[in-house]
Amino acid sequence: MSPQAAFGWGTIVRLGLVQTALGAIVVLITSTINRVMVVELALPAAVPGALVALHYAVQFARPRWGYGSDIGGRRTPWIIGGMAALALGGFGAAAATALIATHPVAGFALAILAFLVVGIGVGAAGTSLLVLLSTGVAPQRRGAAATIVWVMMIAGFVVTAPLAGRFLDPFSAGRLIAVSAAVSGLAFLVALAAVWGVEPPAAARPAERQEARPPFAQVLAEVWAEPASRRFTVFVFLAMLAYSAQELILEPFAGLVFAMTPGATTALAGVQNGGVLAGMVLVALVTTLAPGPRLGSLRLWTVAGCIGSALALAGIAACGLAGPGAPLRAFVVGLGLFNGIFAVSAIGSMMALAGSGNAPGGEGRHGTRMGVWGAAQGVAFGFGGFLGAACVDLARVLFGAVVPAYAAVFCAEALLFLLAAALALRIDAPAPRREARIGDFSVSHG
Repeated sequence: MSPQAAFGWGTIVRLGLVQTALGAIVVLITSTINRVMVVELALPAAVPGALVALHYAVQFARPRWGYGSDIGGRRTPWIIGGMAALALGGFGAAAATALIATHPVAGFALAILAFLVVGIGVGAAGTSLLVLLSTGVAPQRRGAAATIVWVMMIAGFVVTAPLAGRFLDPFSAGRLIAVSAAVSGLAFLVALAAVWGVEPPAAARPAERQEARPPFAQVLAEVWAEPASRRFTVFVFLAMLAYSAQELILEPFAGLVFAMTPGATTALAGVQNGGVLAGMVLVALVTTLAPGPRLGSLRLWTVAGCIGSALALAGIAACGLAGPGAPLRAFVVGLGLFNGIFAVSAIGSMMALAGSGNAPGGEGRHGTRMGVWGAAQGVAFGFGGFLGAACVDLARVLFGAVVPAYAAVFCAEALLFLLAAALALRIDAPAPRREARIGDFSVSHG
Protein backbone atom coordinates (compact mmCIF):
# COMPACT_ATOMS: atom_id res chain seq x y z
CA MET A 1 0.00 0.00 0.00
CA SER A 2 1.41 3.32 -0.97
CA PRO A 3 1.89 6.15 1.48
CA GLN A 4 -0.94 8.02 -0.21
CA ALA A 5 -3.29 5.16 0.70
CA ALA A 6 -2.16 5.01 4.33
CA PHE A 7 -4.90 4.31 6.85
CA GLY A 8 -6.35 7.24 8.76
CA TRP A 9 -7.09 7.13 12.48
CA GLY A 10 -10.71 6.14 11.84
CA THR A 11 -9.63 3.08 9.84
CA ILE A 12 -7.06 2.10 12.46
CA VAL A 13 -9.73 2.24 15.19
CA ARG A 14 -12.11 0.34 12.94
CA LEU A 15 -9.57 -2.45 12.45
CA GLY A 16 -8.98 -2.40 16.21
CA LEU A 17 -12.57 -3.63 16.55
CA VAL A 18 -11.34 -6.96 15.18
CA GLN A 19 -9.10 -7.23 18.25
CA THR A 20 -12.03 -6.23 20.47
CA ALA A 21 -14.11 -9.03 18.95
CA LEU A 22 -11.21 -11.47 19.30
CA GLY A 23 -10.72 -10.52 22.95
CA ALA A 24 -14.44 -10.91 23.69
CA ILE A 25 -14.41 -14.56 22.62
CA VAL A 26 -11.04 -15.41 24.13
CA VAL A 27 -11.93 -14.03 27.59
CA LEU A 28 -14.94 -16.35 27.81
CA ILE A 29 -12.67 -19.29 27.07
CA THR A 30 -9.75 -18.42 29.32
CA SER A 31 -11.73 -17.12 32.30
CA THR A 32 -15.40 -18.16 32.32
CA ILE A 33 -15.07 -21.65 30.83
CA ASN A 34 -11.86 -22.20 32.82
CA ARG A 35 -13.75 -21.30 36.03
CA VAL A 36 -16.74 -23.52 35.20
CA MET A 37 -14.48 -26.52 34.57
CA VAL A 38 -12.64 -26.08 37.88
CA VAL A 39 -15.51 -24.99 40.15
CA GLU A 40 -18.83 -26.26 38.77
CA LEU A 41 -17.41 -29.46 37.21
CA ALA A 42 -14.75 -29.98 39.94
CA LEU A 43 -12.08 -30.83 37.36
CA PRO A 44 -8.35 -30.46 38.14
CA ALA A 45 -7.02 -27.04 37.18
CA ALA A 46 -4.57 -28.83 34.89
CA VAL A 47 -7.43 -29.78 32.55
CA PRO A 48 -8.37 -26.28 31.34
CA GLY A 49 -4.68 -25.38 31.61
CA ALA A 50 -3.80 -28.14 29.15
CA LEU A 51 -6.59 -27.08 26.80
CA VAL A 52 -5.37 -23.46 26.80
CA ALA A 53 -1.83 -24.73 26.20
CA LEU A 54 -3.20 -26.65 23.21
CA HIS A 55 -4.56 -23.40 21.80
CA TYR A 56 -1.09 -21.88 22.12
CA ALA A 57 0.60 -24.92 20.57
CA VAL A 58 -1.35 -24.41 17.34
CA GLN A 59 0.45 -21.07 16.94
CA PHE A 60 3.32 -23.03 15.37
CA ALA A 61 1.22 -22.97 12.19
CA ARG A 62 1.10 -19.16 11.99
CA PRO A 63 3.82 -18.95 9.29
CA ARG A 64 1.74 -21.19 7.01
CA TRP A 65 -1.32 -19.00 7.42
CA GLY A 66 0.75 -15.90 6.78
CA TYR A 67 2.15 -17.51 3.65
CA GLY A 68 -1.39 -18.28 2.51
CA SER A 69 -2.33 -14.62 2.76
CA ASP A 70 0.84 -13.68 0.86
CA ILE A 71 -0.10 -16.03 -1.97
CA GLY A 72 -3.65 -14.75 -2.16
CA GLY A 73 -2.51 -11.14 -2.04
CA ARG A 74 -5.27 -10.13 0.42
CA ARG A 75 -5.54 -10.32 4.21
CA THR A 76 -9.29 -9.78 4.63
CA PRO A 77 -10.39 -13.36 3.76
CA TRP A 78 -7.96 -14.72 6.36
CA ILE A 79 -9.19 -12.30 9.02
CA ILE A 80 -12.82 -13.20 8.31
CA GLY A 81 -12.06 -16.93 8.11
CA GLY A 82 -10.02 -16.79 11.30
CA MET A 83 -12.78 -14.97 13.19
CA ALA A 84 -15.34 -17.49 11.90
CA ALA A 85 -13.16 -20.33 13.20
CA LEU A 86 -12.67 -18.53 16.52
CA ALA A 87 -16.42 -17.96 16.93
CA LEU A 88 -17.14 -21.60 16.12
CA GLY A 89 -14.40 -22.76 18.50
CA GLY A 90 -15.67 -20.50 21.29
CA PHE A 91 -19.19 -21.88 20.96
CA GLY A 92 -17.79 -25.42 20.72
CA ALA A 93 -15.78 -24.94 23.93
CA ALA A 94 -18.94 -23.94 25.82
CA ALA A 95 -20.89 -26.85 24.36
CA ALA A 96 -18.07 -29.23 25.26
CA THR A 97 -17.99 -27.92 28.85
CA ALA A 98 -21.71 -28.59 29.20
CA LEU A 99 -21.33 -32.03 27.61
CA ILE A 100 -18.53 -33.08 29.98
CA ALA A 101 -20.99 -33.14 32.89
CA THR A 102 -23.10 -35.88 31.28
CA HIS A 103 -20.89 -37.51 28.64
CA PRO A 104 -17.24 -37.00 29.69
CA VAL A 105 -15.56 -38.82 26.80
CA ALA A 106 -17.54 -37.02 24.11
CA GLY A 107 -17.20 -33.74 26.01
CA PHE A 108 -13.42 -33.92 26.28
CA ALA A 109 -13.11 -34.94 22.62
CA LEU A 110 -15.19 -31.92 21.61
CA ALA A 111 -13.19 -29.67 23.96
CA ILE A 112 -9.90 -30.71 22.37
CA LEU A 113 -11.30 -30.04 18.90
CA ALA A 114 -12.80 -26.70 19.98
CA PHE A 115 -9.57 -25.40 21.52
CA LEU A 116 -7.62 -26.45 18.43
CA VAL A 117 -10.09 -24.47 16.29
CA VAL A 118 -9.77 -21.50 18.68
CA GLY A 119 -5.99 -21.56 18.24
CA ILE A 120 -6.36 -21.69 14.46
CA GLY A 121 -8.80 -18.78 14.50
CA VAL A 122 -6.67 -16.58 16.75
CA GLY A 123 -3.55 -17.28 14.71
CA ALA A 124 -5.09 -16.78 11.28
CA ALA A 125 -7.04 -13.62 12.15
CA GLY A 126 -4.37 -12.06 14.38
CA THR A 127 -1.50 -12.60 11.96
CA SER A 128 -3.32 -11.22 8.93
CA LEU A 129 -4.68 -8.23 10.89
CA LEU A 130 -1.15 -7.19 11.88
CA VAL A 131 0.04 -7.62 8.29
CA LEU A 132 -2.83 -5.48 7.02
CA LEU A 133 -1.92 -2.78 9.54
CA SER A 134 1.79 -3.04 8.73
CA THR A 135 1.16 -2.35 5.05
CA GLY A 136 -1.47 0.35 5.60
CA VAL A 137 -0.22 2.42 8.54
CA ALA A 138 2.26 5.25 8.03
CA PRO A 139 5.61 4.70 9.84
CA GLN A 140 5.09 7.50 12.37
CA ARG A 141 1.69 6.04 13.36
CA ARG A 142 2.79 2.46 14.00
CA GLY A 143 3.37 2.93 17.73
CA ALA A 144 -0.05 4.51 18.14
CA ALA A 145 -1.67 1.85 15.95
CA ALA A 146 -0.13 -0.93 18.05
CA THR A 147 -1.42 0.78 21.21
CA ILE A 148 -4.91 1.18 19.77
CA VAL A 149 -5.33 -2.45 18.71
CA TRP A 150 -3.87 -3.75 21.99
CA VAL A 151 -6.07 -1.51 24.16
CA MET A 152 -9.12 -2.39 22.10
CA MET A 153 -8.41 -6.08 22.67
CA ILE A 154 -8.27 -5.40 26.41
CA ALA A 155 -11.56 -3.52 26.02
CA GLY A 156 -13.03 -6.73 24.66
CA PHE A 157 -11.95 -8.46 27.88
CA VAL A 158 -13.25 -5.69 30.13
CA VAL A 159 -16.66 -5.31 28.48
CA THR A 160 -17.44 -8.97 27.86
CA ALA A 161 -16.50 -10.52 31.21
CA PRO A 162 -18.94 -8.60 33.47
CA LEU A 163 -21.77 -8.63 30.91
CA ALA A 164 -21.42 -12.37 30.33
CA GLY A 165 -21.23 -12.92 34.08
CA ARG A 166 -24.51 -11.06 34.59
CA PHE A 167 -26.35 -13.20 32.05
CA LEU A 168 -24.81 -16.44 33.37
CA ASP A 169 -26.50 -16.08 36.77
CA PRO A 170 -28.14 -18.27 37.89
CA PHE A 171 -25.70 -20.66 36.24
CA SER A 172 -26.79 -23.54 34.04
CA ALA A 173 -25.23 -25.39 31.14
CA GLY A 174 -27.91 -24.02 28.84
CA ARG A 175 -27.11 -20.43 29.86
CA LEU A 176 -23.41 -21.01 29.27
CA ILE A 177 -24.08 -22.25 25.73
CA ALA A 178 -26.53 -19.42 25.00
CA VAL A 179 -24.20 -16.69 26.28
CA SER A 180 -21.25 -18.14 24.37
CA ALA A 181 -23.31 -18.37 21.18
CA ALA A 182 -24.45 -14.75 21.54
CA VAL A 183 -20.95 -13.42 22.26
CA SER A 184 -19.33 -15.47 19.48
CA GLY A 185 -21.96 -14.52 16.91
CA LEU A 186 -21.92 -10.83 17.78
CA ALA A 187 -18.11 -10.74 17.81
CA PHE A 188 -17.96 -12.28 14.36
CA LEU A 189 -20.42 -9.74 12.97
CA VAL A 190 -18.44 -6.86 14.52
CA ALA A 191 -15.20 -8.16 12.97
CA LEU A 192 -16.90 -8.64 9.61
CA ALA A 193 -18.20 -5.07 9.61
CA ALA A 194 -14.79 -3.76 10.75
CA VAL A 195 -12.84 -5.18 7.79
CA TRP A 196 -15.51 -4.95 5.09
CA GLY A 197 -14.30 -2.73 2.25
CA VAL A 198 -11.07 -1.64 3.98
CA GLU A 199 -8.72 -3.61 1.75
CA PRO A 200 -8.88 -3.06 -2.03
CA PRO A 201 -9.35 -6.10 -4.27
CA ALA A 202 -6.17 -7.89 -5.22
CA ALA A 203 -4.77 -6.87 -8.58
CA ALA A 204 -5.01 -9.46 -11.30
CA ARG A 205 -1.77 -11.36 -11.84
CA PRO A 206 -0.54 -13.05 -15.02
CA ALA A 207 -0.98 -16.81 -15.08
CA GLU A 208 2.74 -17.40 -15.45
CA ARG A 209 3.42 -15.50 -12.21
CA GLN A 210 0.75 -17.57 -10.47
CA GLU A 211 2.60 -20.74 -11.48
CA ALA A 212 6.00 -19.35 -10.47
CA ARG A 213 5.11 -18.84 -6.82
CA PRO A 214 7.57 -20.72 -4.61
CA PRO A 215 6.34 -23.38 -2.18
CA PHE A 216 5.89 -22.65 1.52
CA ALA A 217 9.01 -24.55 2.63
CA GLN A 218 11.18 -22.47 0.29
CA VAL A 219 9.62 -19.18 1.41
CA LEU A 220 10.00 -20.11 5.09
CA ALA A 221 13.65 -21.02 4.52
CA GLU A 222 14.25 -17.69 2.75
CA VAL A 223 12.65 -15.73 5.58
CA TRP A 224 14.68 -17.62 8.18
CA ALA A 225 17.85 -17.02 6.15
CA GLU A 226 17.41 -13.25 6.53
CA PRO A 227 19.63 -12.24 9.49
CA ALA A 228 17.26 -9.49 10.67
CA SER A 229 14.25 -11.81 10.52
CA ARG A 230 16.06 -14.58 12.39
CA ARG A 231 17.35 -12.24 15.10
CA PHE A 232 13.94 -10.68 15.51
CA THR A 233 12.37 -14.14 15.96
CA VAL A 234 14.81 -14.96 18.77
CA PHE A 235 14.26 -11.51 20.26
CA VAL A 236 10.47 -11.95 20.30
CA PHE A 237 10.76 -15.40 21.89
CA LEU A 238 13.15 -14.29 24.65
CA ALA A 239 11.31 -11.06 25.42
CA MET A 240 7.86 -12.66 25.51
CA LEU A 241 9.20 -15.52 27.64
CA ALA A 242 10.43 -12.99 30.19
CA TYR A 243 7.22 -10.93 29.84
CA SER A 244 4.91 -13.86 30.59
CA ALA A 245 7.05 -15.74 33.14
CA GLN A 246 6.20 -13.32 35.96
CA GLU A 247 2.41 -13.46 35.42
CA LEU A 248 1.73 -16.49 37.61
CA ILE A 249 4.32 -15.82 40.32
CA LEU A 250 4.06 -12.13 41.20
CA GLU A 251 0.86 -12.36 43.26
CA PRO A 252 1.92 -15.53 45.13
CA PHE A 253 5.26 -13.82 45.85
CA ALA A 254 3.48 -10.80 47.34
CA GLY A 255 1.26 -13.06 49.42
CA LEU A 256 4.00 -15.34 50.73
CA VAL A 257 6.76 -12.79 51.29
CA PHE A 258 4.79 -9.65 52.20
CA ALA A 259 1.74 -11.37 53.77
CA MET A 260 -0.63 -9.55 51.43
CA THR A 261 -4.26 -10.64 51.39
CA PRO A 262 -5.88 -11.92 48.16
CA GLY A 263 -7.58 -8.54 47.77
CA ALA A 264 -4.28 -6.72 48.20
CA THR A 265 -2.46 -8.86 45.64
CA THR A 266 -5.34 -8.41 43.18
CA ALA A 267 -5.02 -4.65 43.68
CA LEU A 268 -1.29 -4.97 43.10
CA ALA A 269 -1.97 -6.70 39.79
CA GLY A 270 -4.35 -3.87 38.98
CA VAL A 271 -1.72 -1.17 39.43
CA GLN A 272 0.68 -3.24 37.34
CA ASN A 273 -1.87 -3.35 34.51
CA GLY A 274 -2.38 0.37 34.93
CA GLY A 275 1.34 0.80 34.41
CA VAL A 276 1.17 -1.33 31.26
CA LEU A 277 -1.54 0.91 29.83
CA ALA A 278 0.42 4.05 30.76
CA GLY A 279 3.53 2.72 29.01
CA MET A 280 1.59 1.96 25.85
CA VAL A 281 -0.03 5.38 25.75
CA LEU A 282 3.33 7.06 26.37
CA VAL A 283 4.92 5.35 23.35
CA ALA A 284 1.90 6.11 21.18
CA LEU A 285 1.91 9.81 22.05
CA VAL A 286 5.65 10.38 21.77
CA THR A 287 6.21 8.48 18.51
CA THR A 288 3.20 10.18 16.90
CA LEU A 289 3.86 13.73 18.09
CA ALA A 290 7.65 13.61 17.84
CA PRO A 291 8.50 11.35 14.87
CA GLY A 292 12.17 11.06 14.03
CA PRO A 293 15.32 9.00 14.58
CA ARG A 294 15.37 9.66 18.35
CA LEU A 295 12.09 9.97 20.24
CA GLY A 296 10.23 8.48 17.29
CA SER A 297 12.42 5.38 17.15
CA LEU A 298 10.49 2.27 18.12
CA ARG A 299 13.77 0.37 18.37
CA LEU A 300 14.89 2.83 21.05
CA TRP A 301 11.62 2.37 22.95
CA THR A 302 11.83 -1.43 22.61
CA VAL A 303 15.33 -1.50 24.08
CA ALA A 304 14.34 0.94 26.84
CA GLY A 305 11.30 -1.19 27.69
CA CYS A 306 13.41 -4.34 27.95
CA ILE A 307 16.11 -2.70 30.09
CA GLY A 308 13.54 -0.98 32.31
CA SER A 309 11.67 -4.26 32.79
CA ALA A 310 14.93 -5.96 33.77
CA LEU A 311 15.71 -3.27 36.35
CA ALA A 312 12.18 -3.45 37.77
CA LEU A 313 12.40 -7.24 38.13
CA ALA A 314 15.75 -6.91 39.88
CA GLY A 315 14.14 -4.33 42.18
CA ILE A 316 11.27 -6.70 42.99
CA ALA A 317 13.81 -9.41 43.84
CA ALA A 318 15.67 -6.94 46.09
CA CYS A 319 12.38 -6.01 47.80
CA GLY A 320 11.88 -9.64 48.75
CA LEU A 321 15.35 -9.81 50.27
CA ALA A 322 14.80 -6.50 52.10
CA GLY A 323 11.48 -7.61 53.58
CA PRO A 324 8.58 -5.49 54.91
CA GLY A 325 8.87 -1.79 54.24
CA ALA A 326 10.49 -2.25 50.83
CA PRO A 327 8.87 -0.25 47.99
CA LEU A 328 7.38 -3.29 46.26
CA ARG A 329 4.40 -1.38 44.85
CA ALA A 330 6.65 1.19 43.15
CA PHE A 331 8.71 -1.49 41.44
CA VAL A 332 5.55 -3.34 40.34
CA VAL A 333 4.20 -0.13 38.79
CA GLY A 334 7.57 0.33 37.09
CA LEU A 335 7.46 -3.23 35.78
CA GLY A 336 4.04 -2.59 34.29
CA LEU A 337 5.16 0.71 32.76
CA PHE A 338 8.22 -0.76 31.05
CA ASN A 339 6.33 -3.92 30.04
CA GLY A 340 3.82 -1.69 28.27
CA ILE A 341 6.58 0.30 26.58
CA PHE A 342 8.28 -2.88 25.41
CA ALA A 343 5.10 -4.62 24.26
CA VAL A 344 3.62 -1.87 22.11
CA SER A 345 6.94 -0.77 20.59
CA ALA A 346 7.82 -4.40 19.77
CA ILE A 347 4.49 -4.82 17.97
CA GLY A 348 5.09 -1.60 16.05
CA SER A 349 8.58 -2.84 15.21
CA MET A 350 7.07 -6.10 14.00
CA MET A 351 4.79 -4.18 11.65
CA ALA A 352 7.69 -2.26 10.11
CA LEU A 353 10.13 -5.14 9.81
CA ALA A 354 7.51 -7.42 8.18
CA GLY A 355 7.64 -5.44 4.97
CA SER A 356 11.41 -5.35 4.56
CA GLY A 357 13.85 -7.72 2.99
CA ASN A 358 16.35 -7.96 0.15
CA ALA A 359 15.55 -11.54 -0.86
CA PRO A 360 13.78 -12.06 -4.17
CA GLY A 361 10.11 -11.49 -3.64
CA GLY A 362 10.89 -9.83 -0.31
CA GLU A 363 7.90 -7.55 -0.57
CA GLY A 364 5.62 -10.59 -0.81
CA ARG A 365 6.81 -12.11 2.45
CA HIS A 366 4.86 -9.88 4.85
CA GLY A 367 2.50 -12.61 6.06
CA THR A 368 5.16 -15.30 6.35
CA ARG A 369 7.44 -13.06 8.41
CA MET A 370 4.59 -11.96 10.65
CA GLY A 371 3.57 -15.60 11.04
CA VAL A 372 7.07 -16.62 12.15
CA TRP A 373 7.16 -13.87 14.77
CA GLY A 374 3.57 -14.55 15.83
CA ALA A 375 4.46 -18.20 16.35
CA ALA A 376 7.46 -17.24 18.48
CA GLN A 377 5.30 -14.85 20.50
CA GLY A 378 2.42 -17.30 21.03
CA VAL A 379 4.59 -20.26 21.98
CA ALA A 380 6.74 -18.16 24.33
CA PHE A 381 3.68 -16.63 25.98
CA GLY A 382 2.04 -20.02 26.46
CA PHE A 383 5.22 -21.59 27.82
CA GLY A 384 6.38 -18.64 29.93
CA GLY A 385 3.73 -18.81 32.64
CA PHE A 386 4.31 -22.51 33.21
CA LEU A 387 8.09 -22.09 33.14
CA GLY A 388 8.05 -19.26 35.72
CA ALA A 389 5.91 -21.26 38.16
CA ALA A 390 7.92 -24.45 37.63
CA CYS A 391 11.22 -22.63 38.17
CA VAL A 392 9.94 -21.20 41.46
CA ASP A 393 9.01 -24.70 42.65
CA LEU A 394 12.42 -26.04 41.65
CA ALA A 395 14.25 -23.11 43.25
CA ARG A 396 12.34 -23.59 46.52
CA VAL A 397 13.57 -27.17 46.61
CA LEU A 398 17.16 -26.12 45.85
CA PHE A 399 17.30 -23.14 48.25
CA GLY A 400 14.96 -24.53 50.88
CA ALA A 401 13.43 -21.05 51.33
CA VAL A 402 10.81 -18.90 49.64
CA VAL A 403 12.55 -15.52 49.32
CA PRO A 404 15.77 -16.59 47.55
CA ALA A 405 13.74 -18.88 45.27
CA TYR A 406 11.57 -16.04 44.00
CA ALA A 407 14.54 -13.66 43.85
CA ALA A 408 16.47 -16.11 41.67
CA VAL A 409 13.59 -16.50 39.23
CA PHE A 410 12.94 -12.75 39.00
CA CYS A 411 16.65 -12.19 38.32
CA ALA A 412 16.62 -14.90 35.64
CA GLU A 413 13.70 -13.11 33.96
CA ALA A 414 15.63 -9.84 34.17
CA LEU A 415 18.56 -11.52 32.41
CA LEU A 416 16.24 -12.67 29.61
CA PHE A 417 15.08 -9.08 29.14
CA LEU A 418 18.69 -7.87 28.96
CA LEU A 419 19.52 -10.51 26.36
CA ALA A 420 16.45 -9.42 24.39
CA ALA A 421 17.58 -5.78 24.57
CA ALA A 422 21.01 -6.73 23.23
CA LEU A 423 19.37 -8.54 20.32
CA ALA A 424 17.06 -5.61 19.59
CA LEU A 425 20.09 -3.33 19.22
CA ARG A 426 21.50 -5.60 16.52
CA ILE A 427 18.36 -5.79 14.37
CA ASP A 428 18.66 -3.58 11.30
CA ALA A 429 16.33 -4.56 8.51
CA PRO A 430 17.11 -3.55 4.91
CA ALA A 431 15.21 -0.51 3.71
CA PRO A 432 12.04 -1.49 1.84
CA ARG A 433 11.87 -0.90 -1.87
CA ARG A 434 8.66 1.11 -2.03
CA GLU A 435 9.22 3.60 0.76
CA ALA A 436 12.15 5.89 1.42
CA ARG A 437 11.80 5.37 5.15
CA ILE A 438 9.94 2.80 7.20
CA GLY A 439 11.19 3.65 10.66
CA ASP A 440 14.10 2.83 12.87
CA PHE A 441 13.86 -0.94 13.04
CA SER A 442 14.68 -0.84 9.38
CA VAL A 443 17.83 1.01 8.60
CA SER A 444 16.36 4.11 7.18
CA HIS A 445 11.79 0.24 11.99
CA GLY A 446 9.68 1.78 13.93
